[in-house]
Amino acid sequence: MIEAVTSLFSAFGLSASAGLNAYLPLLIVALTARFTNWITLAPPFDLLAHPISLAVITILLIIETFADKIPAFNHINDIIQTFIRPTAGAILFAASTQVITQLHPVVAIVLGIIVAGGVHVAKSAVVRPTVTAATGGVATPVVSIIEDIIAAIVSILAIVLPAILTALVIIITAFILWMLWRRARRETVQAN
Repeated sequence: MIEAVTSLFSAFGLSASAGLNAYLPLLIVALTARFTNWITLAPPFDLLAHPISLAVITILLIIETFADKIPAFNHINDIIQTFIRPTAGAILFAASTQVITQLHPVVAIVLGIIVAGGVHVAKSAVVRPTVTAATGGVATPVVSIIEDIIAAIVSILAIVLPAILTALVIIITAFILWMLWRRARRETVQAN
């Protein structure tokens, strides 16, 4: 049960970060799946961790990172990313929930599209135009860097936090059991 809930939290976090930067959370998940046992991607999502996929995602991340920092190109990039970011969010949501929750793939894909698409729309239709208008495009690179940092942190937390929460539950449960055992032992000694 705990794994299912943490899996859903991971899915929401990863798809939300895809709304800021499509390729960064994809790369983080792919590298984590490839080099650790923290994430196990079920087919067909396991293809993300393939070396060719890693190379393609890395190249696309580099292109998006630079395009998003240039004031004139960032709007063109946002138009292109209107289709890519929700798709990345759908992939990440479905890949994150498929194994543990057995969430229907269509539901996972729709939720991923909604979450990533919502974050993308807020970014590209509200935040970026306001920043561009207020600063004449001067703050665009700074805002883009902040978005990339947020996307990376949220992606990493979405992967690591469930493991930390599971460990905390185990530690707290063990501590409570130890305290109860210790208390029962003390009462037995006092009764004799």
